[in-house]
Amino acid sequence: MPEFQTDFDPAYGRLIPVAQGICRVTAPNPSAFTFAGTNSYLIGGERCVVVDPGPDADAHLDALVVAIAGRPVEAILLTHTHRDHTGLVRRLAALTGAPLLGGGPHRAARPLLAGEAQRLEAAGDTDLVFDRILADGETLTLGGLPATAIATPGHCANHLVFAVGDEGVLLSGDHVMGWSTTIVAPPDGAMRDYMASLDRLLQRDDRLYLPGHGDVISAPRPFVRGLVAHRRMRETAIVRRLDDGDRTIPEIVAALYQNVDPRLHGAAGLSVLAHLEDLVTRGVVACEGPPTLAASYAPA
Repeated sequence: MPEFQTDFDPAYGRLIPVAQGICRVTAPNPSAFTFAGTNSYLIGGERCVVVDPGPDADAHLDALVVAIAGRPVEAILLTHTHRDHTGLVRRLAALTGAPLLGGGPHRAARPLLAGEAQRLEAAGDTDLVFDRILADGETLTLGGLPATAIATPGHCANHLVFAVGDEGVLLSGDHVMGWSTTIVAPPDGAMRDYMASLDRLLQRDDRLYLPGHGDVISAPRPFVRGLVAHRRMRETAIVRRLDDGDRTIPEIVAALYQNVDPRLHGAAGLSVLAHLEDLVTRGVVACEGPPTLAASYAPA
């Protein structure tokens, strides 16, 4: 189990240097899902790039404008299209004239089942128009620094992380956060994709991560190994609950998430569903019809 952050000063409205040529401004949108708030990053010197403008909040827009300080904004860059990261895109683009770059429109990780479209639209910003869609491995320049886009689906199908500069800095978005495990919630996300993306990051030798929520992660490889181990333990626990007679996701959540904030039990159920989707695909678990929140499950 990784050691998660519990203390983080968001310093709302202030520009906080976090790496060479990179500063952070945290939005005042704390919640059970966003920790202290969504982190926006500014990259560059005389010219800059804004990464993840954050929620549509006047105070955060004002803070970003102050942080930009009249500099040309070369681009607005998104790690993914969940609304707490995208809410200010349109207003900031109108103020700066900057183009929008990222992994493309919001999309599901798999074909939608009946009733899932509404959940996808609630979580994701489905109406964004990108000026440039970045491919996996594409290189670009952010505020004068070299950067590479790396596809990391799992939390969101279009999620990208960005290796910036030559000092091992990775903007990890919501794929890896220091304060909590990442929510993997179908149909937005997929557990198999998420685990494969973690494995991909373990092949790298980054020095620090700058996440979408929480503080800098200064020892990323051990932290990611801890996330992988945590997910494997959760998978084992789910299979054990089925072996012991649980058949529904609410039963599994009640047993495995007793000490979790009740506000997060809905998200926990979706996380269990993500594990079960993967387990059914691998032939470890069986269910009638496709895996859903209401399905009955059993050992295969």
